[in-house]
Amino acid sequence: MTRETPTTQVALEMSRDEANAIAEVIRSEDSPVGIDAGKTHVIIIQKLLALERRLDRIEERLGGR
Repeated sequence: MTRETPTTQVALEMSRDEANAIAEVIRSEDSPVGIDAGKTHVIIIQKLLALERRLDRIEERLGGR
């Protein structure tokens, strides 16, 4: 049985420059956690919608819809 520890990390396929650019966009000095939750959620929703559209196109090509 494999046990995950709090130190387990997930590798993201993103350059340091890309990660820093995103961090800069969502950064907020006014937030207790250091990020603007509204902006962060908008970015996440935009990405999810893009993935949904992409998946729809793939499913159409494969005859799954």
